[in-house]
Amino acid sequence: MKRREFITVLVGAAAGWPLAANAQQPTMPVIGYLYAGSSSAVMPLMPAYRRGLSDTGFTEGQNVSIEYRFAESRYDRLPELIADLIQQKATVIVTAGSTPGALAVKAAVSTIPIVFSVGDDPVKLGLVGSLNRPGGNATGVNFFSTEVGPKVLGVLHQALPSATRVGLLVNPKNLGNENFAREVIAAASAVGVQVDVVKVSDGREIEGGFLALIQNAAAAVLVAPDSLFFSRRIHFAMLAAHHALPSFYSLREHTEAGGLMSYGTNQTDVARQLGVYTGRILRGAKPADLPVVQSTKFELVINAQTARMLGLIVPPALVALADEVIE
Repeated sequence: MKRREFITVLVGAAAGWPLAANAQQPTMPVIGYLYAGSSSAVMPLMPAYRRGLSDTGFTEGQNVSIEYRFAESRYDRLPELIADLIQQKATVIVTAGSTPGALAVKAAVSTIPIVFSVGDDPVKLGLVGSLNRPGGNATGVNFFSTEVGPKVLGVLHQALPSATRVGLLVNPKNLGNENFAREVIAAASAVGVQVDVVKVSDGREIEGGFLALIQNAAAAVLVAPDSLFFSRRIHFAMLAAHHALPSFYSLREHTEAGGLMSYGTNQTDVARQLGVYTGRILRGAKPADLPVVQSTKFELVINAQTARMLGLIVPPALVALADEVIE
């Protein structure tokens, strides 16, 4: 081969090298992270989620990317956000802490793996066939917010034994809140407490909901778990303080924001487990074979500062049971 011909062949081959290298480079998997509430509400839990991912060998921006979508508590936006994640070619879709979000994703996709966290029984919701063998394209964590409703009422009853009428704030757009209310009302009836259910479906109705409780002479308020309420937890704490109304929750973040007491699952642990399951699926595990994780870590948190502001003396027996007392 002549020297000129050799150089021509060499240049031609070199021109094709970058294309060949790009063709062999693996595509980074995409996690579609969907939250029904606001970004500010869930971001404090993201470090725990990323720790779970890291436990399985994934780091955001290095070998996995995350597309975040937030419905801002407008559940009617969920379908369009899910469609966008599908268009982004999400490898797996994660829906955190929301029954409406989990149901919307399950209805929209049949082949993309789904990792959820819900407070209701995922079998009854139709998300999985069974807890041990989900059998479809979804698995995740059940953090039992519905089941802890009666326990939150029990904490309320122990803290305020003379209270015979309490309010319960629920979001009628959240199917899980219906189940929560049913469990609380049944438990209240057993101890002679009347429950006034007040429905609040958007931020504008929250203040009206509290006014309704005051007009009904409620001695305290129990707030159902919901992404709208979680996103507005500081607003809830301020209104409860303004109306001198003891407030009880199933999520500790509400108590940290100024609520009186909470009893429920540690959401940081739930977020970490979501990350672990996401990573395992990215590694090749099938949701159908990953048992639904059932939370076992529950905690009673008391805000002593709020109690003092309300002029309330928390029974020593209840303080002794607390996992944390916020001073």
